[in-house]
Amino acid sequence: MAEGYKAERTISAVFKEQKQVDAAIRRLLDRGVSRDHISVMGRNFQSETRIAGFITKRDVILGGLRSGAVFGSLFGSFLSLLTGVGVLFIPFVGPIVAAGPIGAVLLGAASGAIAGSAGAGLVSVLTTLGMPEDKAAVYQTRLEAGEFLVMAEVPGDRSGEYQLLIESAGGEEVQTIEKALPRACAGGCNSPEDLSPEIRSHLSGEAQGKFIERYNTVIKETNDEAKAEHAAWEMIHQQYDEDENGVWSKAKTTV
Repeated sequence: MAEGYKAERTISAVFKEQKQVDAAIRRLLDRGVSRDHISVMGRNFQSETRIAGFITKRDVILGGLRSGAVFGSLFGSFLSLLTGVGVLFIPFVGPIVAAGPIGAVLLGAASGAIAGSAGAGLVSVLTTLGMPEDKAAVYQTRLEAGEFLVMAEVPGDRSGEYQLLIESAGGEEVQTIEKALPRACAGGCNSPEDLSPEIRSHLSGEAQGKFIERYNTVIKETNDEAKAEHAAWEMIHQQYDEDENGVWSKAKTTV
């Protein structure tokens, strides 16, 4: 993160074409927005490589968000510039690619708004973040139609500048939320309460402690939340097995 950069507002907009998204992200990066504060969602990323099936929500939760580099090679170079990328299934929208911190927000919401087909989909998640319901409904409809959503967390005193940038890049239905996106264990975890409900519900008390310990070690080394979460899950997979309820609680016996 650039020195003195403090994300206080979140500007969002929809784009009709992938090339517009690419251009908008590069312009945001050039203008000083941290890659850790840019999110993208979309269904129809053009890819020369066919993916055999989508990664399920559960795969993404238990495996951590996939690295941007992997998805960047499939969907275009700009995704590799962003933090953790995964594919999620959202009711009423379907499978979407989610890059950046919005992916973690969607995973954290899985125990509520987007848990199943009866959920209220993306509208509930966005309104929880502070977006007007009518705007959130427009975003969900346009994502379902194959368009793209970009969200940029920016300093409050420069939000007007970044809004103009997004509009000039082709952004439509621009909306500003008066806060940045929430983050689980931003900068490190002090206790299990800092973990997202989705992560916490899949780990025993002992495994939660191990997860936090590994997460904090990696975050101090890399300052990369996606890498820290991925490393923590890898460690859990190495040391524990799942029980019948899908909770990683059975410590593996070492030979």
